Amino acid sequence: MPKPKPLSKELIKGAMSQTLSNRAAARYLNCSYQHYKKWAKLYESDTHDNLFEQHKNQSGKGIPKFLRSGGKEPALTDIIEGRIDASSFSPEKIKYRLITEGHLLEECAICKFNERRVSDYKMPLLLNFKDGNKKNYRKENIELLCYNHYFLTVGDIFSDKQIKGIEDHVPVNQATVEWEMDDYTRQRLVELGLDKPEEEYGSDLISKI
Repeated sequence: MPKPKPLSKELIKGAMSQTLSNRAAARYLNCSYQHYKKWAKLYESDTHDNLFEQHKNQSGKGIPKFLRSGGKEPALTDIIEGRIDASSFSPEKIKYRLITEGHLLEECAICKFNERRVSDYKMPLLLNFKDGNKKNYRKENIELLCYNHYFLTVGDIFSDKQIKGIEDHVPVNQATVEWEMDDYTRQRLVELGLDKPEEEYGSDLISKI
């Protein structure tokens, strides 16, 4: 059995930029968690002792709730290669793992749009099945599309009732929302030039919109 390949600092940092935890980064690199941990601990980071400590996310912040609960993980390779029926697994979980494990780039397949909403770091991308069969997850049959290109090439995203609600002249009560920005989100916003380093804020990480 061949020995696992070494992981460079650049490779690990690239996986970190695409994931929300160390375990997800290990899956993204298609290696064991222990192998990832060994190499991530070797490299220093700017804010922690090493890259492994920097990418810890024990509270699960930013990770969808459906991924925090127990339960059987989708056999992703078997689903992609059509060996098992995908209908018994959560579509949300499959989509998330297709992205975090590197099977799909998190961008529109047509225009390459990949901007995130600042308030919650979500990206407006929809999983499109080219043949219309939502159980067919073969790589040649799936793609991510932004809302614009999904509308242009596939069909309506919202129902007439939903559109009416969006465009209605009746004012919508918009209450102040408090949200907590976790370390991962703040770091990514700093890298994108949309925020300033944490030390300029002090210890208060609660923002209001």
